[in-house]
Amino acid sequence: MSSSKATPTDIYLERLALETQDREERYKLLVGDLDKHEMASLHAALGGHSESNNEGNSEDNSEGNNDPAALSVGRRLALAYAEPPLAPPEALATDASGITRLRTAPTMKRSPLAPQKWSTNPFVNIGRRFKRWANGDFRRRKRESPSASWKWVASRRRWVLLVLIFGQSIIAANQMRTVLPGQGLQWLEVTILSLFVLLFAWVSAGFWTALMGFFQLLRRHDRYAIDSEVGDEPIDDEARTALLVPICNEDVARVFAGVRATLESLRSTGNDRHFDIFILSDTSDPDIAIQETYAWLGMCRDLEAFGQVFYRRRQRRVKRKSGNLDDFCRRWGALYRYMLVLDADSVMSGKCLTRLVQMMEVHSRVGIIQTAPRASGRLNLYARMQQFATRVYGPLFTAGLHFWQLGESHYWGHNAIIRLAPFMQHCILAPLPGKGSMSGEILSHDFVEAALMRRAGWGVWIAYKLEGSYEEMPPNLLDELNRDRRWCHGNLMNFRLFFSQGIHPVHRAVFLTGLMSYLSAPLWCLFLILSTALLAVHTFTTPNYFPEPGMMFPVWPQWNPMLAVGLFGVTALLLFLPKLLSVVLVWIQGSRQFGGPLKVLASMVLESLFSMLLAPVRMLFHTRFVLTSMMGWAVQWRSPSRENSDTTWGDAISAHWSQTLIGAVWAAGVYVMEPTFLWWLSPIVVSLMLSIPVSALSSRVSLGRLSFQKRLFRIPEETQPPRVLRRMVSLLTRMNTGMSAPSFAQVAVDPVPNALATALGSSRHIEVEPIRQRRAERVSRAVLMGPAGMSRLERLDFLDDPVMMSQLHYHIWGDSKAHYSWFEQGLPGRESKHLPTFS
Repeated sequence: MSSSKATPTDIYLERLALETQDREERYKLLVGDLDKHEMASLHAALGGHSESNNEGNSEDNSEGNNDPAALSVGRRLALAYAEPPLAPPEALATDASGITRLRTAPTMKRSPLAPQKWSTNPFVNIGRRFKRWANGDFRRRKRESPSASWKWVASRRRWVLLVLIFGQSIIAANQMRTVLPGQGLQWLEVTILSLFVLLFAWVSAGFWTALMGFFQLLRRHDRYAIDSEVGDEPIDDEARTALLVPICNEDVARVFAGVRATLESLRSTGNDRHFDIFILSDTSDPDIAIQETYAWLGMCRDLEAFGQVFYRRRQRRVKRKSGNLDDFCRRWGALYRYMLVLDADSVMSGKCLTRLVQMMEVHSRVGIIQTAPRASGRLNLYARMQQFATRVYGPLFTAGLHFWQLGESHYWGHNAIIRLAPFMQHCILAPLPGKGSMSGEILSHDFVEAALMRRAGWGVWIAYKLEGSYEEMPPNLLDELNRDRRWCHGNLMNFRLFFSQGIHPVHRAVFLTGLMSYLSAPLWCLFLILSTALLAVHTFTTPNYFPEPGMMFPVWPQWNPMLAVGLFGVTALLLFLPKLLSVVLVWIQGSRQFGGPLKVLASMVLESLFSMLLAPVRMLFHTRFVLTSMMGWAVQWRSPSRENSDTTWGDAISAHWSQTLIGAVWAAGVYVMEPTFLWWLSPIVVSLMLSIPVSALSSRVSLGRLSFQKRLFRIPEETQPPRVLRRMVSLLTRMNTGMSAPSFAQVAVDPVPNALATALGSSRHIEVEPIRQRRAERVSRAVLMGPAGMSRLERLDFLDDPVMMSQLHYHIWGDSKAHYSWFEQGLPGRESKHLPTFS
């Protein structure tokens, strides 16, 4: 607006003409007879109104008088999107005030949701049971299904599992006792022995789970698989399913490439009419929020998906992901029979989605069916090794979990279908009572929702053989540890529900395994510290050969290195035999897509060595996570990285210098006390001292590509990618190079982006004087301060409120005191911000 000749209305029409598709309409804007003596008249003329009409209808159109720019929203959009139109008439319409609005969600059908209070005190629960029994009101657990033979089978299997775990642990404990110099009689040795038993039982549980999974997959047929009785039955028209994609400050291109690939795959099956997709955003960054709306509009226009793909961004972001699901259930849950929850990096084939609905239709007492997602899509060396591990070893553990749990299985929070009616009735989460870091909103909601679903009598199953479900792994060690810190805090909180009333014993065990998956780290750390302390005691103190008074013969300390080697070998066998069995299973089923028989074996060996290097590093990090969570330190729940990002040397040093120092000091101390013992401890201390280069180098994409060329860590999803993944990658490449969305300043200033933002605004307020005055104050302040003077929360409020966004646009152009940065940032050259197409 530096030209002395051009008026604001002239510049405004020039900018609008830049976006106009029709040449004749562009000519009329530039040389036509529009009323251009002021901005209000211009907007009225664009909207087909006159000042006399506005004055005569002041009572009926009070919104228009207070918001002149709103009158032209529809015209601005029609000029920019003439052919094809921005949206069909059912999606783009006018509200009661005559202002153009773009419909982003279906009509609401509200349902009341009421979470039940938690009862976590075991003594209170026992007292209540005793009181019911004393009053003659004690009833046995209700049987959900009269012919559920799987329950008896599952109960018998679990008793066998307990016998195997504890029997094996007792034998190992006896061997460990003979290894200790005092035969396990000293207090320090008793503590070490107790920790060993607990940790060995944890290793044993994983071993027997993987072993039974191996036999389950080897024989192929499973009469208790959830899909064993399901054919290709047509889906009932009433069985509508909502695909929910909760997101928060995610990589927009990756999210919508995955959603679009999933929808296209679903349409190829011919069953897409049974599904709707909801993008449920909790994004707090205004620029990312704008990108989300542009990506949603572009996808709907390309695929003609208005009325099938919806977008909602919450203004009140509570309870994180579970709160987003609650919000959907409260507004639209009554319209659907099922919901299928996806993560931001999830991709699912149409065949897989259809199969899940068919399973639900056949099994009327099933509440949740969890798929076994396959990891793919990463290029970093670290992520490729993790993808290989989950693809080769993961099926054994997933099949083993199904073998022991059957209809009382895990739910991992995504890539799973849920029956909505019981979920809405029984699985809405109340905050944990009390104060401190272990109370308040439940963070890891998935295990809890599965436990509540089972408590209500509905089955929770794993469809471990179902193909077509995919996810992505963290690209490097630091991103994985950042995720683990969140999960650690959530699992520690969940264990408070271990004694909650009515929880099935299997799901109590799930809470326990969730706890042990992180608590095992500080236990291992304590075990190693006490073992080192025991060495120090025997090195620096005089042995007591007569520990009890009156003894005639001395008790000589005995070290049994051969027994120690044998015990170490047994433990290593429990840890690594499942990996070897996984390779054997790949050989039997065909190893060509894994790089060949020798390559898959070499990949397993290299991955195992790499896991050994990382185990002590993870141990120290997880120990710190447990301690900081229990001490109440805040945890930032940021979205994980969706990029193939390398770890810089600076980040690696910053994250791992303390582990390196601990390893060096530990090794030096043990060498001073007993050099021979250092050989036993070398896998731990050497790994810690190498943590910096291992973390940095393993994150390299270049090394990941090199390993791919050498056919190492290959998975079928890389060798022969499924169609839905190929389409996702193609869309992601095109979106990363072709997708462009305006900034907040451009949305406020540029005529067409502002019209889009105004039409998308979802806030609705009764027009009363306090609200009108508050809006005027905020708009006036924003105009004078410029975009840099607005906080992220203020920008989000403007994006949510169509009236404030339109008024801001009007006053920026009409107020001579408007901050100069609005036009510097809001009109960057003559680039167009039309919605891109990726058809």
